[in-house]
Amino acid sequence: MLQDIRKSTRGTAAKIVVGLIVLSFSIFGIESILVGSGGSSIAEVNGEEITPEELQQSVNTEKRRLISVMGDNLDPAMLDDQRLSAQALNGLINRKLLAQSASAMKLAVSEREIGLVIGGMDQFQIDGAFSPDIYKSVLSSAGYTPAYFKQSLRADMVLNQLSSGLAGSEFTTPAELTVNARVITEQRDVRYFTIPLEKYTEAIEIDPIQIEAYYTDNSSDFRTPESVDLDYIELSIDAFLQPVEESALLEAYELAKQDYQFQTENRVSHILFEATQEGDLQQRIADAQAQLAAGHDFAEVAGALSDDVGSAGNGGDLGYSSGDAFPEEMELAIAQLELNVVSAPVQTDAGTHLIIVTERREGEVASLEEMRGELRDRLQAEEAQIVLLRTVESLRDLSFNAENLEGPAAELALKVEQSKGIIRSHADGLFANPSLLAAAFSAEVLEAGHNSDVIELGGNQFVVLRVRQHNSPELQALTLVQDEIVEIIKENNARVAVVTAAEDAVQQLRSGVTVEQFALQQGYEWQVELGASRFNTTVPRSVLQRAFELPLPTSQQGASEFIVTATGDAQVFELVRVNEGQYDRLTEEEQQGLQRQVDAEYRRLVNTEFQRGLRDNADITVL
Repeated sequence: MLQDIRKSTRGTAAKIVVGLIVLSFSIFGIESILVGSGGSSIAEVNGEEITPEELQQSVNTEKRRLISVMGDNLDPAMLDDQRLSAQALNGLINRKLLAQSASAMKLAVSEREIGLVIGGMDQFQIDGAFSPDIYKSVLSSAGYTPAYFKQSLRADMVLNQLSSGLAGSEFTTPAELTVNARVITEQRDVRYFTIPLEKYTEAIEIDPIQIEAYYTDNSSDFRTPESVDLDYIELSIDAFLQPVEESALLEAYELAKQDYQFQTENRVSHILFEATQEGDLQQRIADAQAQLAAGHDFAEVAGALSDDVGSAGNGGDLGYSSGDAFPEEMELAIAQLELNVVSAPVQTDAGTHLIIVTERREGEVASLEEMRGELRDRLQAEEAQIVLLRTVESLRDLSFNAENLEGPAAELALKVEQSKGIIRSHADGLFANPSLLAAAFSAEVLEAGHNSDVIELGGNQFVVLRVRQHNSPELQALTLVQDEIVEIIKENNARVAVVTAAEDAVQQLRSGVTVEQFALQQGYEWQVELGASRFNTTVPRSVLQRAFELPLPTSQQGASEFIVTATGDAQVFELVRVNEGQYDRLTEEEQQGLQRQVDAEYRRLVNTEFQRGLRDNADITVL
């Protein structure tokens, strides 16, 4: 049916219908179809709306966080909007509740505080100074506008006030510290030894009857994985690179010489006065000019008087401009200023400025030979990308209705390549890409037999694929898996033998045999750890954890148990003695560490309970 739909889209009637749809989109907007005519909110919290835009912004932020944390190991499925939306909406509801609570407490943050925080952020600085250009660039690449960023930062700072207030309302009493010290700093004496799986694996012999029986009973474990043999066309920018003519290089060089990096750059500071009452504005400008004329440092005056919260904390520094960073009125004044001379008042849409140029860097133009390689690579890439994208569009059109990939490849002078034995969890080469695997095993490609869409992999790389052969799982011959079966049976039998040996060891320890006696008799190396804490790194982690779970020993022999590790070894141990922790025996540094640990836990509990209380008493509607 899908193939019929594909073919029918090329008819006259279909083109008329598509044209009408496009026309309706242009008049009413696609939102009229996708969003509908309902309300604009997706949830309400005590009457306050959460909008779809807020949810999408939160989802996008989480996507950027995942990409940053996971890098090349990121599974594209983790970026699915539907998967992230529920978590993001829950976070927005909690944040809205906290914001409402902060508002009810009349918590607030001043513009100056926000400006100082922004000005002090390392990611907005060059050589330790705030840069408006970097500020705007970083925000833009992260999907923020300056206004939205300041709004979000203000909300974060208010919520931090609330969080700090909650944390400050909780404290730990001496009695609580004593009780916590008793548990947290408790020490236990442990003796232990290991019964290795290898000891029993080597001694086990397997006969052919066991092998055949295991093969019959577990035949599903010895089937080949489902796989596909693929035809595919791969397009990358490297295949379209062509030599660059000398005339094009010369033209590009002349243009490059006019680029900003070769222009004179001025480092600029300013004092901004936003318009209030006319008399007040003029008086403030006059006061600043008087202080500067009296020899006061420009940076100090800017810090005290400037209305630009972003630069005031950095002495009014705005960074460098090559003539296009600031409003035209400012750039004209900057171009005429001598170094360290304060300008006359300059009027822009932002307000009135006093400007000073603190540094001037004359640009140096590189020679053609110095830039030849860079210019050649750039021109090659630009031309190749144009040809690549045109070819990709043609390939999309041709492969959409094609019965195979041979026809589109021949028409575009491309090569059809083949790859065999691609499984759903393929981890090597081109087809380790999750997008390609998803396409290869999709119903449309695998079952219906269509060509895939042309898939963009990033980095100017595109792939279209088709299943040439579907290889269903098949039972492998016994001769091929016999060695694997032998190892499985040996390990299974050895694990049983280890558990039996460990049970016998524990029984003997409980009957009065010491760990040392049993270990020496059986040839095991035994260990003892006196005064092991919960954070001990010498005792095996599984033994330590279980030893601290056991009740106090009730006999001189202690409490004996064993743990089987993931690798099949058995660790037999005896809890000999428990030494209760005492706060007054801790050093001052240890007492302070315990205080911080308990305080942090109590703060977490207070914060959790506070949010649970807000949620329990809130009127929350998810639409």
